Amino acid sequence: MAPDDPTEDGVDSDRIGQESTRADLTEAAERLEEEASEFTQEVDERIVDLLSWLLDTETRARIYVYLRKHPASTSEEVADGTGLYPSTVREALAELHGEEMVTRTKREASGAGNNPYEYEAIEPANLVQGAIGDVQDQLNTVFNLDAQLSGDGGTDTDEPVRISVETAFDEDDR
Repeated sequence: MAPDDPTEDGVDSDRIGQESTRADLTEAAERLEEEASEFTQEVDERIVDLLSWLLDTETRARIYVYLRKHPASTSEEVADGTGLYPSTVREALAELHGEEMVTRTKREASGAGNNPYEYEAIEPANLVQGAIGDVQDQLNTVFNLDAQLSGDGGTDTDEPVRISVETAFDEDDR
C-alpha cells in the first residue's frame, strides 16, 4: 500500500498522525505556558513578601511591583492590574509619592477632559538606599542594647554597624 493511500477503513493514517502530533505539541505548549505563568506568579509573590517589609505593607509592595512591570500606569490601571480597590490604590500611591518611592506626571491626552497622573516606581537600588539608614539605626540600637540598659553611657552615637551598598552598574549604564 502506498503512503498516500487511505487505510482499509478509508482513513489516511499519515494525516491522523500529523494531527495527533499537532495536538500533542499544542497541549505541551499550553502546559509550558501555564507552568511559566505559575513560576512568574510564584516569583512575584516572593518579591512582594520581601518588599512588604521594606515598604511597610503588602499593598504598597504589590503596587511597587506592578509599577516596575508597567511604568506610566494610572491609579485605575494599577487597581485593575493588582485587583486592589481603587481607593486603596489611590491612597497608597499618594503615600508612596509623598515618600518619593514613586514619581508621577500628568498623562498627555488630546482634547478636553481630566488628564490622570501616570506613576512610575523608583529603581530598586534607590529604594534600598532609602532604607539603609533605618536598618542601620535599628541594628545599632540592638548592638548597643546592653550599654543602654546598664546605664554605662551607651549613646546613639555608638555605631558599630555601618551599611554601604555598591551597585554593579552606574545610572548611565542602563
